Amino acid sequence: MYKACYAFQMREIDRAATEKGAVPSIILMENAAIACVNELKKDFDIEKKSVAVFCGKGNNGGDGLAIARHLYNSGVDVSIFLVNGSEFQGDAAINFDIVKNMNIHIDAITDTEGLDYIIRSFDIVIDAILGTGITGTVRGMAYDVIKAINENAKYILSVDVPSGINSDSGEICGVCVNADKTVTFAGYKIGMLMYPAADFVGETVVDGISIPQHIIDDENLQINVTDAEFVRSLIKPRSSNSHKGDYGKLLIIAGSEGMSGAAYMSAQAALASGAGLITLACCRSVNTALEAKTSEVMTLPLDDKDGHISRTAISKLSAQLDRADAVLIGPGLGRSSDVAEVVRYVLKNSRVPVIVDADAINAVSEDTAILSECACDLIFTPHAAEMARLTKLDISYIQSNRIEVSREFAEENGAVLLLKGSHTVVTAPSLTQYINITGNAGMATGGSGDVLAGIVSALTARGIECTAATAAAAYIHGTAGDIAAEKYGMESMNATNILDCLPEAFFRILHMYKRNVLC
Repeated sequence: MYKACYAFQMREIDRAATEKGAVPSIILMENAAIACVNELKKDFDIEKKSVAVFCGKGNNGGDGLAIARHLYNSGVDVSIFLVNGSEFQGDAAINFDIVKNMNIHIDAITDTEGLDYIIRSFDIVIDAILGTGITGTVRGMAYDVIKAINENAKYILSVDVPSGINSDSGEICGVCVNADKTVTFAGYKIGMLMYPAADFVGETVVDGISIPQHIIDDENLQINVTDAEFVRSLIKPRSSNSHKGDYGKLLIIAGSEGMSGAAYMSAQAALASGAGLITLACCRSVNTALEAKTSEVMTLPLDDKDGHISRTAISKLSAQLDRADAVLIGPGLGRSSDVAEVVRYVLKNSRVPVIVDADAINAVSEDTAILSECACDLIFTPHAAEMARLTKLDISYIQSNRIEVSREFAEENGAVLLLKGSHTVVTAPSLTQYINITGNAGMATGGSGDVLAGIVSALTARGIECTAATAAAAYIHGTAGDIAAEKYGMESMNATNILDCLPEAFFRILHMYKRNVLC
């Protein structure tokens, strides 16, 4: 599982690799160049392609110069275009001195006349203009070149990060390269995983460039990018001598008149995620319908009031709490004072992990003081609007500061937080974080969150540590969504399609079946 880091952390890793790991910085630059060339060779019959390498004057440009050298030595028709002059320093200067003595065409761009034609004449453009250090607005020649590349290039490979993105925040610094592929080094850069920048990185490949793992570990990076190997490490093969009780007893408190589908979807997702025994507690008015639909799930009819669970159901729920290994509360519960009281009771009296979803989040939002009275582990699964209700922050602020807002909530409330959205962020009370990069825009559909809640609750009931279970669930959910997109297309897929693809998602992940970039 790769780490994600801020620019200052990457600089520290580079420094430590040289000072503690005895890896000269020129070797790191060389390995970065080789990694990029190898990716081009994977995707193209590179000797038959023409390549333009656009270089800035920093180390990112130095990477580009080394790339051009390796391509030339491989028989590739390659040209170098200097965007900000030729005053290189350090390792970049060494590489510039080398390429000057080779028969590589080098041109310093001083104006944009004919630039569009030049870019269109090449099969591949290498973007090595700006690296991870940019924080202001791209101006001058770099701005014009990036704009021309985006408008005219047939294929773009960016080195480390697409030029023009803030590698910490994900902001676009006026303009940025819209890459087809980005080869980044040692770990993901956090800004690449945040929006809007995430829309411009294309396929992302991480290469270790020979930095010793202990150097990265010593930096104590807290942000991880979840992968299939991580999920496989958590879900062990089933013992031949096991029974349903070994895989967790899950209590789901969900559903109301008009929203029985949410209860059904969460229960079926938990079932498909391997929970051993599932009891679905729902108001009596929807019990008959749910009982007819859920063959393998037990239902528990509860007193209701105006189509929602009544506070008089608490006594019946109390006995169930003592038998469960995990509790999911919220999908389709609706909003009422009785529902809020049931939520408060469950949070105060459960001694097993509680997954707080949907309308249970809304109930907590109205009385956050209840969190100080909880004795159980809590997992919250809000989308941005629910997070705004929980924190009283603006949605726009939350979306622009997902990492920081998640940390603050998890630390303040001692809860695991799964902040839903593209590239879901999972945060532990210890502030360890996981970013999920599976999934697609077709999952923005009603019921998708109910499926996710079911997966989280099943893995938690199976005894997987709460944060790890939540991060794994996000990855599995996204993988199922990617499979659904393959089968049905993003425009037409729905939450039931995601649910139906869960078995294949588990199979692909657990059996290391690789298809496209899912694993």
